[in-house]
Amino acid sequence: MKKLMKVNALDNVIVALQNLEKGEILTFEYKEIVTETAVKAKHKIAENDFAVGDEIIMYGVLVGKASKPVKKGEVITTENVKHQSEQVFGKNGNLGWTPPNVERWKDKTFNGYHRADGQVGTKNVWLFFPLVFCENKNIEKLKDIFENELLPKKEVSYKNFLRSLIEEKSVDEVEDKSLTENLLDNIEVKFINHQGGCGGIRQDSELLAKLLAGYVNNPNVAGATVLSLGCQNLQIDIFQNALKEMSPNSDKEILIYEQQQIGTTDKMFQMVIKDSFEAIKRANQIERKPAPLSKLSIGLECGGSDGFSGISANPSLGIVSDIFSALGGKTILAEFPELCGVEQELMNRCVEEKDADKFLRLMKAFEKSVVDAGSGFDMNPSPGNIKDGLITDAMKSAGASKKGGTAPIVDVLDYGEYISKSGLNLLNTPGNDAECTTGLVGAGATVVLFTTGLGNPMGNPIAPVVKISSNTTTKERMSDIIDINAGTVITGEKSIQEVGEEIVDYIIELASGNVETKADQLKQDVFIPWKRGVSL
Repeated sequence: MKKLMKVNALDNVIVALQNLEKGEILTFEYKEIVTETAVKAKHKIAENDFAVGDEIIMYGVLVGKASKPVKKGEVITTENVKHQSEQVFGKNGNLGWTPPNVERWKDKTFNGYHRADGQVGTKNVWLFFPLVFCENKNIEKLKDIFENELLPKKEVSYKNFLRSLIEEKSVDEVEDKSLTENLLDNIEVKFINHQGGCGGIRQDSELLAKLLAGYVNNPNVAGATVLSLGCQNLQIDIFQNALKEMSPNSDKEILIYEQQQIGTTDKMFQMVIKDSFEAIKRANQIERKPAPLSKLSIGLECGGSDGFSGISANPSLGIVSDIFSALGGKTILAEFPELCGVEQELMNRCVEEKDADKFLRLMKAFEKSVVDAGSGFDMNPSPGNIKDGLITDAMKSAGASKKGGTAPIVDVLDYGEYISKSGLNLLNTPGNDAECTTGLVGAGATVVLFTTGLGNPMGNPIAPVVKISSNTTTKERMSDIIDINAGTVITGEKSIQEVGEEIVDYIIELASGNVETKADQLKQDVFIPWKRGVSL
């Protein structure tokens, strides 16, 4: 296995693929380099001497400037390098693109759930959620009733009421046992709650309405049960209007209950359970059918990144994104704070100038909100990122952007907007793992690809989240949460192209219901909306 590598020919830093001792004499690109300090794998060493103010180049772009003199062979750190990114001038040309050869996949299909609006889901989910946090407890009770049947005996036994409907008996006749196995073999029942819908500012509730509408509109969802209190900011009509605007011809069953209008909790629960059970039974009749790969919508994300993420796992997702773009599918690159420093390239890749302008406007507004709060994009790298070699936001961003491959950008979406165009889309979200995943699925992603160097167990209630490790060590140490190992790129066992193609084949099996992600096996369902406050 090689000890050193350079990501781009223009770079003036070199990546350590293994731990290096101080004083090691190495030959790289016909030049001798002596390590001035011990260097941990994933970190970078200077290819030549840097004076204060000298530019640090990686991935072919500016990622920082030397804040102290740095000797050739010395490791670069937060102590001797500070964040710096390229100046952005606006769209100034188009980058040419040669689509990859997709002959291998052009006639392949996946078995998905076809919806009336033409979308095709990879799952068939009945979703319960509240419009306001005041109904969270009721959602939790419904989860107990439908999923866990763990309500204490001293409470009203709604689980027996549900079982009486299942067995078509009176409540007094049913036995106190678990739900009949395989009763709902073609649908999942999922529950989400949140801390929004009232308080805060009205814009927060309006944005939450769009996000929830996106979840209902996502083809992975067959229908939904919605609880409203009645007096909250997020009124029923705001949610309904958001859904109608997003999907005017939707025929999904949406059951909405307003507690203040219905009256007692007992009366509401009996209505909710009876109506929902009947609707879930109808949704259970929907079966998987073949669909072209162009019907897939792939979310691209990284979290718990390390110094290898931008070298192995993220470029592998870039291969995937380009393949699906060439097949007519949809891919979504998010995490705007982690696109800092590569704005110019992304703007030049926008097909329409208006999209390039929108991207820059959203980026500037996001950064301003962070600066106004006393922070900045340069604070984005987490302690774990820095410890494992990502020492500036521009460095992290340059590697993160590799998930988007090289395809043209067909659309730029703000948070809460829903994808409509085939090809690569940009979506404005924080880099925060949970808020980003939540936003990607709300924008229509039916599968999320999540690269990680340090490990992250998080999933999503309605979309499978595939974990791709950047290194073999994490894959072996956290095998219960990692689905695919891109660390084989670092060891030289596979190329980025080979890992990318492996992921495409995995997606087809996953979308057809033939395999299950580790996050789904562990029921790692996470739903955290972005309130548009400061969140990196």
